[in-house]
Amino acid sequence: MRKSLSAALTAALVVVLAVLVPLSAVAVWADRVIGDRDRYVAAMAPLARDPAVQDAVVRQATRAISGQIDVGPFQAGLETLLAEAVRSFVGTDNFQTAWNTANRAAHEAFFEALSSGEGNTVSVDLAPVIEQVRADLIADGVPFADRIPVGHVAITVLEYENLGALRKGFHVLQVAGLWLPLLALVLVAGAVAGARRRLRVLVAVGTGLALGALLLAAAVPEGRRRTLRDLPPDVDRPAAAAVYDALTAFLRTSAWVVLAAGAVLALGAWAAGRIARRRAGGSGPGTPEAPHPDQTIRTTP
Repeated sequence: MRKSLSAALTAALVVVLAVLVPLSAVAVWADRVIGDRDRYVAAMAPLARDPAVQDAVVRQATRAISGQIDVGPFQAGLETLLAEAVRSFVGTDNFQTAWNTANRAAHEAFFEALSSGEGNTVSVDLAPVIEQVRADLIADGVPFADRIPVGHVAITVLEYENLGALRKGFHVLQVAGLWLPLLALVLVAGAVAGARRRLRVLVAVGTGLALGALLLAAAVPEGRRRTLRDLPPDVDRPAAAAVYDALTAFLRTSAWVVLAAGAVLALGAWAAGRIARRRAGGSGPGTPEAPHPDQTIRTTP
């Protein structure tokens, strides 16, 4: 009875940890990466060098600028010139600065939408890019450059239908970002401290961590697939995929780190248990047992 109860508690510990690991990782990610402006901007910063994002910026900025200038028969030439100018600009350090500024504003707009309940998209405003391209063209003496308007041109990086549910869910994740990891630590500490066979519990802890990490590792690409599938037709999917990958890098790294830690803990505790059992068994099962001191050894004459 005691053995079956112990096995049930061990199995329950594995299941609970397997659930808590991905939930804790997502909660910490929402609070510390998405919820923190500087970390969000840092996560998005490498995308300034991503070819898919650069292509999207070139297309959107060129389309927006050329759509507001009519130069008659020179329209096609103007679009080519603008595309080349934007393409040249996105390869500079100034574009990195403009990209970071745009993402900082996008983060502020996102949390403003969460608090006010207005809007259903998160987008990166390309106005700083257009303004710099306009200034460069004017400095180069390009005709019509002074007629380029600096308006708001956005690249959508997130779109959501139910803002109220998103606001509630995000708030829950921010609160859980502190309590879920703490709950997991308390659960592990309590299970180890109260166990008679601690090595067996450590094997269960490692197994639960590893299973939870595998669930998280599987959930990230599934979320990517669903996110890209549900995007509107006019959203640039390669750029959106790059954005998703950049923002979920923390989750992927966490999954592999926890998986490695869980596997090492489980295998190490299992190996330690095997060694302990062998030492407790003496020279091995083939060695004859010594007689008990109270036993009388009789020999046949």
